[in-house]
Amino acid sequence: IISALILFPKNYKRIFTVIFILSIAVSVFFFINPFTLKKSEFKSISKTLNLIDAKVVFTKNSPYGLIEVVSSPVLRYSQGLSLAYQNEVPQSKAIFLNGDWFGAVVKANNHKNEFLHYTAAALPYVMKEKERVLILNAGSGIETAQAISYNANRITAVEQNSIIISLMKNEFAEDSDSLYHHKNLSIRNIDSRTFLQADTNKYDLITLPYTNSFGGGVGLYALQEQYLLTVDSFEGMLDHLESEGVISVSSWIDYPFRNPLKVLSTIVEVLHEKNITEFKNHIAAVKSWGTITFVVKRSPLNPEEIMNIRSFCDSLMFDPIILPDLSESGRTKYNSMQDEKFFEYIDEILSGHRSRFYEEYDFNIKPADDDQPYFSQFLKWKSLSYLKDVYGIRNAPFLEIGYLLVIITFIQIVIIAFVLIILPLFKTDLKGNGKLKTFLYFGAIGLGYMFVEIIFIQRFILYFGNIIYAAAAVISSMLICSGIGSYLSSKIKGSKRNLVFICGLILTVLILYKFLLTPVLQSTIGFEFFLKAVIAFFLIAVPSFLMGMPFPIGLKIISAENKSLVALAWGINGCLSVVSSILVVVVAVELGFAVVILIAALSYLTAALTNVSLYHSVSNNNLE
Repeated sequence: IISALILFPKNYKRIFTVIFILSIAVSVFFFINPFTLKKSEFKSISKTLNLIDAKVVFTKNSPYGLIEVVSSPVLRYSQGLSLAYQNEVPQSKAIFLNGDWFGAVVKANNHKNEFLHYTAAALPYVMKEKERVLILNAGSGIETAQAISYNANRITAVEQNSIIISLMKNEFAEDSDSLYHHKNLSIRNIDSRTFLQADTNKYDLITLPYTNSFGGGVGLYALQEQYLLTVDSFEGMLDHLESEGVISVSSWIDYPFRNPLKVLSTIVEVLHEKNITEFKNHIAAVKSWGTITFVVKRSPLNPEEIMNIRSFCDSLMFDPIILPDLSESGRTKYNSMQDEKFFEYIDEILSGHRSRFYEEYDFNIKPADDDQPYFSQFLKWKSLSYLKDVYGIRNAPFLEIGYLLVIITFIQIVIIAFVLIILPLFKTDLKGNGKLKTFLYFGAIGLGYMFVEIIFIQRFILYFGNIIYAAAAVISSMLICSGIGSYLSSKIKGSKRNLVFICGLILTVLILYKFLLTPVLQSTIGFEFFLKAVIAFFLIAVPSFLMGMPFPIGLKIISAENKSLVALAWGINGCLSVVSSILVVVVAVELGFAVVILIAALSYLTAALTNVSLYHSVSNNNLE
């Protein structure tokens, strides 16, 4: 649209008429002839549907994505089941979200979920009886059923996806023996990190869902913020434990080794922050044939717990990986590994020179934090050539394809934006001076606006406990308030002084938000939803109102001075707005959100400094 308006400015009415007619025609066509999405063969659901008599028995669209439930007479699921288990694993239905595995529907009946006692994830329950259990990201209820099977009296299950909770309480209540209606269970529909920040209770056990998936992944979650797996999250969980309480987290063992190593490195760094240096006295880890379960305590493991862990491993043919006074041979008594460097890596992380190991290892296993909450971002650019040599040029990208896709997308957007927005500008007659300054000013405010928007969405995800609420609140509030600011800017004199003043105000607000926004959100996170929505609106409104002014005022100035630069202003602002929507993701992954807000502030500083010498001949005219 921008390209067409630049090339044919006098025909804007015809352009909009054609676009409107085409939009209506396309909408009507697809309403009459709806298309169905083809499932990718690489999605988990595609593989599951290859099972005997497998079929989708339930489908529901939701704000979280497409939920599908698959049933098959041979579909049976158990995470890291012991080779010593001799009975039948019961049939279960499987839930998929956007084609990816979400969880299995298991029974609440103790006789029907006996197999849960034969998994490595049962480790915390055999150490010592657990009275009060907190289950984070409860999903379809596997960890909940396990807690019930071990007779936990008070179970709190936290799940963000309200549709899943509704399905488990209604449509699939019979399939799960009314698991989500159990008398000992309390369900909270909120993001797990948000719950932790507002909750004041103490627990004997806090358990997390499995990280990664069976068979490993291809890095498709590299750009997904996983706040539950950050150092800050584990620190919060430790603060919610009773004196003898434990945190339990399990992972499938992928190859090359990434997920379990990053889980352990996160645990170790958290203990180090708590001034605990004898890590092996506070961590226990048990490995099955394909999974590993970590348990971490604030207090040291006592002799009774160590004995129970050893007995658990011997009876179910599991191998202890981390335990006080553990011998090297004890790690492969029942389940050997083709690549036993895994144990060397474990020891490196537990050692005093783990920082060197983080740097030398081929993948990024340095713990994630709230500033860079990308737990599954394992790619190291310097290792790409090595991975290509070891795994072959065709296989290497599949190890971490998620982040690579973002980089490829960024390059494509830069090219397309240049072709469709910048290139048509060469067809216009750009006369006079000021092209560079116009480029800097309008490019800076376009980039700065998008960076601020992404920062706000990221900060309010934890505040509301729901990414949908956060995105809706930020985008709508920013559009409304910046629109009001833009409208009222018509009453402000179009002068250099006013532009510098407004950009300076925006810069000041962003610097204040850098230091004050997070403390304000943390101190009010326990408020009622309506009150939080009001607080969020006012926090978003102040900078958004101001950010709506620089573009129209700047456009007013150059329209009076040199109309030929108006097309350049529109073009470069649109181009930078599009490009920055992907650039901000790359910056956040590589450098963190703190740098994102710093760049946003520097963008408005650039806009202010540009106006010190920009349009000097116009600034003294005090345009109305």
